[in-house]
Amino acid sequence: MTQDIRLATSTDVPRVKTVTDAAYHHYIERIGLVPAPMEADHAADVAAGRVFVAGDPVVGLVVLRTEADHLYLDNIAVHPDAQGTGLGRRLLAFVESRADALGLPDVRLLTNAMMWENQKMYERYGYEVVERRADGPYDRIHYRKRLNSPPIG
Repeated sequence: MTQDIRLATSTDVPRVKTVTDAAYHHYIERIGLVPAPMEADHAADVAAGRVFVAGDPVVGLVVLRTEADHLYLDNIAVHPDAQGTGLGRRLLAFVESRADALGLPDVRLLTNAMMWENQKMYERYGYEVVERRADGPYDRIHYRKRLNSPPIG
């Protein structure tokens, strides 16, 4: 399954929501609340040029925020039907390439402490834990990957 990763358009918003909800819904019971990406303003993120998607229809996405000294990966989501295809790895590689193209030295992200599958994945791809911190009701682990680390792939 090869999909180009492209900037999302307004017509992608419903599918961005569908993919995000499908990717995160199973965590609601585990963490006891709705994961933050499910409550994001997807239309605003798409309008601001922060969402990149893969697939037709969309089956994977990343939401990126460009900061002064890093690229922040606000959300990565792969629809359950497309999990296990390597799309998540390709999306992470895209994020790192994008940061490099923007001249940013690292990628940062966070995940809920109860999402242990994500923690294993990020660590496998060279992300290091920066801190664990409670943000309101969320117990979050913050990660960073310096781009002089070995590339994904």
